[in-house]
Order: sequence, then C-alpha cells, then structure tokens
Amino acid sequence: MIKPCFTVLLCILIFSCKKNYDAPVPDTKWDLFNSPNGTSLNNNTRNKLEGVYSIADATDVFGPSTALKWSYTANGRDTTYHLSMFCEKQVVYIICEGKRLDSTILLNGYWRNMLNTETGVARFTINKSSGVEYLLNSSTPGTNPETTITGTFGTGDVAPDRTITLQYKRPLYKATPLEIVAHRGGGRTSDLLPASENTVEIIKMASRFGATGIEIDVRFTSDGVPVLYHDATINERLIQKNGMIGPIENYSYAQLNGLVRLIKGERIPTLREALDAVVYNTSLRYVWLDTKFTGSMQKERDIQVEYLQKAAAVGRNLSITIGIPDEEVLKNFLKLPGYQNIPSVVELTPQDVATTNARIWAPRWTLGLQNEEVERVHAAGRKAFVWTLDVPDNINKYFLQGKFDGILSNYPSSVAYYYYAKQ
Repeated sequence: MIKPCFTVLLCILIFSCKKNYDAPVPDTKWDLFNSPNGTSLNNNTRNKLEGVYSIADATDVFGPSTALKWSYTANGRDTTYHLSMFCEKQVVYIICEGKRLDSTILLNGYWRNMLNTETGVARFTINKSSGVEYLLNSSTPGTNPETTITGTFGTGDVAPDRTITLQYKRPLYKATPLEIVAHRGGGRTSDLLPASENTVEIIKMASRFGATGIEIDVRFTSDGVPVLYHDATINERLIQKNGMIGPIENYSYAQLNGLVRLIKGERIPTLREALDAVVYNTSLRYVWLDTKFTGSMQKERDIQVEYLQKAAAVGRNLSITIGIPDEEVLKNFLKLPGYQNIPSVVELTPQDVATTNARIWAPRWTLGLQNEEVERVHAAGRKAFVWTLDVPDNINKYFLQGKFDGILSNYPSSVAYYYYAKQ
C-alpha cells in the first residue's frame, strides 16, 4: 500500500505546484490622459505620426527601431483608434490610444513581449519642443522629420519609471503590398493574448497586432452550424474545464453555446458572427477560411458569397477565400457547382492550384523560398502566401530573398515590423 499511496501523493504535489502562466493587460489608467479637456486626434495628425522611428534609452527591451501604424475598431457610429508600435527586438509591440490635451499629444497604452509573459504600462508625450505644432497643423502635409516622442514604461501594473525616446526616421514602406495574415483570428490562446483564439474578440484586435487579414478555423456542429474552433476535440487547451470531451461535431450548437466557455470566458462563435465582426468592426481586408471538416462545403460557400456581398454593400474591399488544406477537402471542393469561380487558397501543389483555379497558392514555409514556383504562380495571375512564419530571422529572410504576397504568422506584429521598416 505504501507504493500506491506515494504515487498518489507525488501526483498531488506535481499538479498542485503547476504554474498558471498569464500575461494580463496592465491597468493603463492615467489621470492626465483621462482629463475631460482631452480630445481625439484627427486623421491628419494620426497619419503624420505613422513611420519608422529609432529607439533610444530602452533598446534592451524594444530594440533599436520601431514601426508606428494606426488601426481602428468600429462599433456602430463609434470608432476607436489604436497606434501600434511594432518593435525590432524579439516579438515586442506597444499598443496605445491617442489624445490631444491643449498643445500636447498624449499616447497611453501597454507593451508586451510575445516570447514570454513580460508586459507593462507605456505612456508617451509630444510637446512643443518635439514637433507637436507640425503634427497638429492640418494645413501642413507630410511628417516632420524633427518629431520626437518621449515616454516612460514599466512592468506589470507598476507605474512606468523607465525612459524611452522615439525619433522619426522615414515613412512606412508600402511600395509592394503584403497581406499580413494572423493565425487563428489574431493569435493562439497559448500565447496569452487578451482574448482566446478563433473568437470575435480576438478578430477585433487583429489589426492592432499588425494583421491585414486573418485565418480562421471552420468546423460544423452536429446540427450543421459552422463555428470557429481549431482542434478536432473539445479539450482543456482551449476551453475551461467542464467535463465535456470528444469531437466538436458530436455536439449541437445549443450545447456548445450554453455549456462551453473558452479559456478567456468567451463563447465559441459561429462563422457568421466572426464574419460580421470582420465586415462591420474592422479594417481587415482578407479572410482565409481554413476548412477543418469533411463533407459538403456548400454551406461554407454560401456564407462566403453572403459576406462578400455584405462587404461590397458597405464599400468594403474584402477578400474571403475557402481553404483547401488536403486531398479530402480538395475532392469535396471539386464537387461544388462552378468551383473554378470560387475564391480559394490551396495548400497543395501548383497543379492543384491550376485545377481549382485558386486565387492563392499557400505552401508551408519549411519547403523553402520556392522563388521559381512563385514566379510561375504570379505569371498565371495568382498570388502566393506562405505559412506559418514565426521566427523573426526567418521572417526577415523571406522579405529579403522571397517573392511571396502574404505571410501567415502567429506573430503578425513581427511580420508588420519587417514589412513597414523595409527600405
């Protein structure tokens, strides 16, 4: 009896000591920023703030340079703008909101290192001696090369006490368009983002992380409702423990909606809810529907058509492609009426791309640059995306040596830095 008891005791000790890692967004309350006299920045000022900046005083955390880019989230008539700073070092970003207080620009937000749990408050100011008059003057175009952004940052909820200085260097690179595609709607749950993967909440944040497009995973419930969920089964990697197990298609939508909560407390969204968020709440211009189910794809196709029409009706230039990741899905895709006219992204061979008349060829990055194949795809009037690139050195290599039109990544902020900082 001693041996079994010891084993049980050892298991209790191991699991009771298991660390619960998290990287919560810190409390960014700043009385000065919340002053009733503060006003929103106008489009002219926001545009002038964008650019590539050098970093002083904090290169150990953020690296020597950063690319500043605005994004927005719409909610009816209300629009919230965020200034993202995509940093060179590791995978670090800063996300702020901006206001004008008299003749000063204030930026308030937080920073995060995606390779660990480091995060903290970040606050910046631009005053008269730093080029603020030029930024606030609506009659002067362009960006003032004298713009200097000074600020402080800290760790966790502790008041920021370290200095950081940004100096404008050049405009953002935009010469050759690139689709920056965020994996699983914006990022993985395992990366401890503010929202769970494949949710409406993370989709609304994706642009802040640098994404211009998203990839989302589509599965069906037992009663035929398309939902977003990556794994084949319900498990504690993605949901809060509730005793439910097994394939997601074993459960009805009502069961999933009523009984399942994702790690951050969200419900599993339907595909329609996800695309509603894309069309009406974001500036995202591309959606990759990763087909995770087998069987008829007609309902997925019908929803694709529905939301392309909805996007066009509100003046959105949105592309939605049906993903074809394997031979089984390819067979089902070829059964769709008029499949050659259906926007798709094919992960298989260039011949399969030609057979389906896919808009995009998407090989995995481990196959290499494949520049000759990419050129042939381009010659046929198609695009080529690569997946899943996460290591900064590899991302930079593909920019310097590759010819892809899009990059799928768990770290879109790193892709955004290397793209916008390109010379």
